[in-house]
Amino acid sequence: MPNTPQLERLLARAEAVLGQFEASLPPAPPPPDWKTAIAFRWRTRNGRGWLQAVRHPHPIRLADLENIDDQKARIVANTRQFVAGKPANNVLLTGSRGSGKSSLVKAVLNEYSGKGLRLIEVDKDDLVDLLDIVDLLEGRPERFIIFCDDLSFEAGETAYKALKSVLDGSVAAPPDNVLVYATSNRRHLMPEYFAENLETKRVDDEIHPGETTEEKISLSERFGLWISFYPFSQDDYLNIVNHWLRHFGVSEAQIATCERDALNWALGRGSRSGRVAWQFARDVAGQQKPARKKAK
Repeated sequence: MPNTPQLERLLARAEAVLGQFEASLPPAPPPPDWKTAIAFRWRTRNGRGWLQAVRHPHPIRLADLENIDDQKARIVANTRQFVAGKPANNVLLTGSRGSGKSSLVKAVLNEYSGKGLRLIEVDKDDLVDLLDIVDLLEGRPERFIIFCDDLSFEAGETAYKALKSVLDGSVAAPPDNVLVYATSNRRHLMPEYFAENLETKRVDDEIHPGETTEEKISLSERFGLWISFYPFSQDDYLNIVNHWLRHFGVSEAQIATCERDALNWALGRGSRSGRVAWQFARDVAGQQKPARKKAK
């Protein structure tokens, strides 16, 4: 064993190396300024995470969202309860792509930000940090939606376990100023395989899912409110196209001539969705010639 002087020298060298390593690390990010923004993103770098303010959040409003009145009413009611300090549910929005799931969450933020609502966007890969994020929010006077967009998990991924803990599965109660709103194209968030049906058992004429299926269902069941979205009919799609054309300042005379082009645009993308309608309207508006100035 090294004698005392040698041990002291080794410890001194180790402390010097640690000091040099700590000096090389980037400085800790400053705490978020909750007064400067209504939306934030969770960012990570070199093993550290922080909340980055979104300086220009999407300006979409509830009035801009057409043909999803039922879905709109349900999420608005839940959010109104939440910002009022009443019991409210975590929300899972599922269904067709481009049907307004993400836009509805953004519109709700704009509607209630003046009443203290804030949104924190977390990528799926960063869900392992959810407990750290919740610790930052606990005790704050604001009401926070943790927003996970286009959420799904592949076989072998384990990040969903952190999400389950925040939703309803930890020994610690979730803070009452935090809810999770997630969007997904999958109802149960995880892939389902034919082989899993073989695990199903029949007991006393009751069907009992296998353990793999139970594990997948248990995640989505932790969302108290499920809101489903469906493909738009042709008429619904055209109504949304007309709404966005007016939003972008296209004249009524030109709107009346756009129906066939709007349908062909949707056909080329294989979808009649709100997103496709918005993209078509932007294209038409961008091709408008500026109005000529009258000669003095």
